[in-house]
Amino acid sequence: MRTFVLKRILQALPILFGISVISFAIIQLPPGDYLTTYVNNLRSQGDMISDEQVKALEEQYGLDWPVYVQYWKWITNFVRGEMGQSFYWNKPVRSLIGERIALSMAVSVLALILTYAIAIPIGLFSATRQYTLTDNIFTVLAFIGVGLPSFLVALVLMYFGNRYLGLGAGGLFSVEYLDAPWSLGRVWDLLKHMLLPALIIGISGTAGTIRVMRATTLDELSRPYVEAARARGLRELTAVLRYPVRVALNPIMSTIGWQLPALVSGETLVSMVLGLPTCGPLLYTALITQDMFLAASFIMILSTLTVIGTLLSDILLAWIDPRIRFGGIQ
Repeated sequence: MRTFVLKRILQALPILFGISVISFAIIQLPPGDYLTTYVNNLRSQGDMISDEQVKALEEQYGLDWPVYVQYWKWITNFVRGEMGQSFYWNKPVRSLIGERIALSMAVSVLALILTYAIAIPIGLFSATRQYTLTDNIFTVLAFIGVGLPSFLVALVLMYFGNRYLGLGAGGLFSVEYLDAPWSLGRVWDLLKHMLLPALIIGISGTAGTIRVMRATTLDELSRPYVEAARARGLRELTAVLRYPVRVALNPIMSTIGWQLPALVSGETLVSMVLGLPTCGPLLYTALITQDMFLAASFIMILSTLTVIGTLLSDILLAWIDPRIRFGGIQ
């Protein structure tokens, strides 16, 4: 296992380097840059700005350097933990991301916990009671959950949460705690406001996980080894939990690699509708304004988390399913 992990880490390094080059190049593809957009907005509002001032701004932001020099400066600083300066916000990228990443992960981790805590038992329950009334009800609800747009659910639940539960119409803090220092009262206020966004973000994932868990469990329940376990006298619940469920969890464990970047970015559209101070809207603004250092740093963080998550998925799969472990992971 140690050799496998080391090999995967060494394979990840050139992948991350390639992603950094490609992502930085793609950000540079649209015509112009942040300064072009900024100057055009000023001139459209009637503000006069001379070519000398534009030249000075280019030198200040380093936009007069060749693209490969800009990339090298950014990636070397990124490795050292310095991600450059945001053009749009005029603040260090590290402080901007640091302000939001903790709140993003808090909301998304809660959504992930709710997703698995609800979806796995329901999927298992539906599979062991195939075509019964409860199975049909859960199936219909799962299809509805998959098909409903998250932003529409956000609007509806935001209305009912504000009208009947006394929750704020958006954001993660009440007005009195918005800029207050951290305290037990502010933490409690955050926890009260987190539940609604976590439920909204987790609805689609819960519905999809129910369908996956049900389908994979049904597929395993018909296998000969399950019949053999029953023939040995194992109770039905023990036979199901000991063997088919472990195998049925494989597809869910394999998607953990996709969940880690989602913990940071979250549901961007939902965050914008609910006014959440999370990373998703910040990344959207960075891409729209061509704030290249902020956007590139976000993409690198998400890519790194994806690679780490994929490694974790492989390790979890090897731990859950001995067939994978004996197949060469060790």
